[in-house]
Amino acid sequence: MRATTIHAPFDMRVEDVPDPVIQEPTDVVLRVLRACICGSDLWAYRGEAARQPGQRIGHEFLGIVEAAGSDVTGFAAGDLVVAPFVWSDGTCEYCAEGLQTSCPRGGFWGSVGSDGGQGEAVRVPFADGTLVKLPADAASDDRLLTALLALSDVLGTGHHAALGAGVTKGSTVAVVGDGAVGLCGVLAAKRLGAERIIALGRHTARTDIARAFGATDVVAERGEAAEAAVRELTGGQGAHAVIEAVGTEQSMRTAVGITRDGGSIGYVGVPHGSGTGLDLSVMFDRNIALRGGVAPVRAYIPELLPDVLSGAIDPSPVFDLTVGLDGVPSGYKAMDDRTALKVLVKP
Repeated sequence: MRATTIHAPFDMRVEDVPDPVIQEPTDVVLRVLRACICGSDLWAYRGEAARQPGQRIGHEFLGIVEAAGSDVTGFAAGDLVVAPFVWSDGTCEYCAEGLQTSCPRGGFWGSVGSDGGQGEAVRVPFADGTLVKLPADAASDDRLLTALLALSDVLGTGHHAALGAGVTKGSTVAVVGDGAVGLCGVLAAKRLGAERIIALGRHTARTDIARAFGATDVVAERGEAAEAAVRELTGGQGAHAVIEAVGTEQSMRTAVGITRDGGSIGYVGVPHGSGTGLDLSVMFDRNIALRGGVAPVRAYIPELLPDVLSGAIDPSPVFDLTVGLDGVPSGYKAMDDRTALKVLVKP
């Protein structure tokens, strides 16, 4: 089969690799129908996250089960399923607590020795603890299938950030970051009942999506100017809940600067760059809470799935460029050049 591999910074290739096979009785082999490129994949693409030459890549996908191991009870050949970006056994204490990202036997797609989602097929370990079944008729609905793909990462990650930020009905929320996760954070905040949502972003195409998702205000400034603009919009106080979806020192500084005293920051931006930008004394003095991290999206899919199926929420607009498998390298370039927000892959 064919799959995307990374060989060096900016060197993405689509190559022939061995077909996945059942290795453990808890495995399934899944034929990929939809995958995509994540903003976090760009750190490997740019050389800011180490990868071995030839390593597989991609962690967001859904597809059809082709074969199931003898111990798999929840899935059979022909089932349409979505895979969260981390596999997990579903039986450990962390999985029982809804923190599948800490499962001792879990792992990330595209890690050394595992399949990546940007390919024709994937071996899924611990299928019963990892995969979520989707309605079979969704496979014939292109828009719905694209929306369901967002459950693999960005929608659940935006939801995780909103929960970490303490978004409640009637609250004022600010979102730092206009990428796909930040936009899904807007969608999540709206779903949780936020009354006012301030989106920080400078790209009109993205802030237009933010407004469609529920943002009531847009702040195009950065740094201290952004802090001043948010405070002006909030009577000098700042936002009750702030979503940080970038992961740089500057973005975290901005998040702290626009949080209301007694408010919370939900952070899901993968940390990169120099330092964290955190001044604990400022946060201490102003009673600002910080919660977040790697989103356990497997825990959130059952809650979010009905709203995606009903159309109550539709994250599909974050996918603004579609490529076939051969187009994945150009898709990386488009996202790196910021000419694409999030690239959908149809193998």
